Amino acid sequence: MVAGIFFKGLVVGFLIATPVGPIGLLCIQRTLSEGKIHGLVSGLGAATADAIFGLIAALGLTFISNFLVEEQLWLRLFGGLFLCYLGVRTFLSKPTGQTSSADVPSHISNYGSTFLLAFTNPITILVFAALFAGLGVVGPGAHYFSVGLSVAGVFIGSALWWFILCGTVGILHGKISYGILTGLNRISGIIITVFGLVILLLLML
Repeated sequence: MVAGIFFKGLVVGFLIATPVGPIGLLCIQRTLSEGKIHGLVSGLGAATADAIFGLIAALGLTFISNFLVEEQLWLRLFGGLFLCYLGVRTFLSKPTGQTSSADVPSHISNYGSTFLLAFTNPITILVFAALFAGLGVVGPGAHYFSVGLSVAGVFIGSALWWFILCGTVGILHGKISYGILTGLNRISGIIITVFGLVILLLLML
């Protein structure tokens, strides 16, 4: 029973993390440019946000989820603007090895940026609630121990995906020329900026 709850949470966390969007693109770009540790730390920021959303869904804290969903306009506005900022910064960034250590983003910066980006999408709570219900994980009135197991599973499942992704992409780190890495930074920056602009555009429709 205990192992089942943890495993189901792990499956949910893994499924939530796998779609490759702007966060996945950021992690790939940072892994190629700065190294797999930077990419993994970035992924863990998103995994932390997933765990928080999973906790809210598991406890059935409707007043929090309703508040976040109701305020999603402002959250998505912030998310869109933040994506544009990250896109421009990525576009202008230089691969590690060609910059001083002071120019390399810190782990805290990488972690915080993906955490904030993931947290600006409160609809994820509804996805968690649907997956939890479908898998029969936990819900309102659940025992705190079960909730803790499921949330731990969500975090580890999400982190597992980022470990696999960054570990795989990290094989190429140091094997790609500076010119190609610079070009990949430019392309990633443009795509991330476009993601942000699309979010802002959809808010105006």
